[in-house]
Amino acid sequence: MKLKTIYICNSCQFESSKWLGQCPQCSQWNTFMEDVINVGKPEKGSLSKTPRSLKVGTQSPTSLENSGKNTATRLFSDIEEFDRVIGQGITPGSIILLSGEPGIGKSTLTLQIANNLAKKLKVLLVSGEESVEQIAGRAGRLNLNEKNLLALNEYNLENILATIRAEKPGLIIIDSIQVISSMDFPGAAGSITQVRYSTERLLEISKTTNTPVILIGHVTKDGTLAGPKVLEHLVDTVLLFEGDRFQQFRLLRAQKNRFGSCSEVGIFEMTENGLIEIKNPSEQFLEGRKQNAIGSAITVAMEGTRPFLVEVQSLVSTSAFGFPKRTANGFDLNRLQILIAVLEKYCKFNLQNQDVFINVVGGIKLSEPASDLAVLMAIASSYLKKPLPQTAAIFGEVGLSGELRKVIHHEKRQKEAEKMGFTQIISSGNHKEIQTALRILN
Repeated sequence: MKLKTIYICNSCQFESSKWLGQCPQCSQWNTFMEDVINVGKPEKGSLSKTPRSLKVGTQSPTSLENSGKNTATRLFSDIEEFDRVIGQGITPGSIILLSGEPGIGKSTLTLQIANNLAKKLKVLLVSGEESVEQIAGRAGRLNLNEKNLLALNEYNLENILATIRAEKPGLIIIDSIQVISSMDFPGAAGSITQVRYSTERLLEISKTTNTPVILIGHVTKDGTLAGPKVLEHLVDTVLLFEGDRFQQFRLLRAQKNRFGSCSEVGIFEMTENGLIEIKNPSEQFLEGRKQNAIGSAITVAMEGTRPFLVEVQSLVSTSAFGFPKRTANGFDLNRLQILIAVLEKYCKFNLQNQDVFINVVGGIKLSEPASDLAVLMAIASSYLKKPLPQTAAIFGEVGLSGELRKVIHHEKRQKEAEKMGFTQIISSGNHKEIQTALRILN
């Protein structure tokens, strides 16, 4: 066997014989990772042909007529926000990949899930990053003390698999897949070869024993999942745990789910006692809102199928320099530039010498176009120094011609706003142009 070192781009899987700073195929920088492949011919006397003991034959396929329903009993973690996102419980034999920024609460969430499931079955938590004492210390702070929750500090794949076969747990948690390495392959932990091979072996034991596995994964500095792209294809579910770690709210969403919808989202609050489910996110996000605040607008955002109200704040002030500054926290900066241009063009606002700052309260990121009108109205409120009505809820997409376009789930958004006491709905349903919506500030 002859091994050869190659370099593979994490973004587009382009292969190179040497390390490159920029990928010539996708033009991404610093994406090449070292990998090792076998390029040698079989040695003399080796099994170059199929062994006689391996028989090739056909298998009887199964008709889908009577096997269309999945009769497997799902495992419920008793954390409703997590169970709904995962598809109404964890499917036996599934492998789940949970990723997120450092310090966001991935280990805390999985520890709480493990403790709840340890009341029903044996749970094995394998950590290659923390010692058993550190895990026990976190469990003590969270008041988690189930006897069926077993912890192991190990990063060698062969030892982990041997422990799984000996303990026969009902749930396996690996923290994290990037630190696991096998002795069968050279290279450090976290390389493409090690991550792919470790995941394949864990996938094999998950499917053969019908045991669910939760893998914790790292992310890169730009927020994408670290490791080879094939990692996302190997697993059944990819979960993203996001939010500002300096804020209290966390969002759990599914980027891929073979056993449920990708439209659901779970909302948590980080406290000293761990993560707490948010049953009414609108009430939490509006807590502490100032009365008759200038530059404040309430919008109805959709996360999956759930509507909730969020406060958008704006500050417009005269620039001390020749080039005005535009800053957005929780909102796309390029979209903000477009909205400012629309205000200047169709509403005759002179913002060429004004700094514009946007902040979405609670660390929430608004990415859907339905929040355009709320951001625009918040800017106008701050510029005119007039507050918006306290009971006004604003949502709608703003077009480049100054028109308002209807957004999806209009009725759901309106019902959620009315349920929270907002009686004045400013949207594309009752306004067709931006100028008519801005009359509320006159």
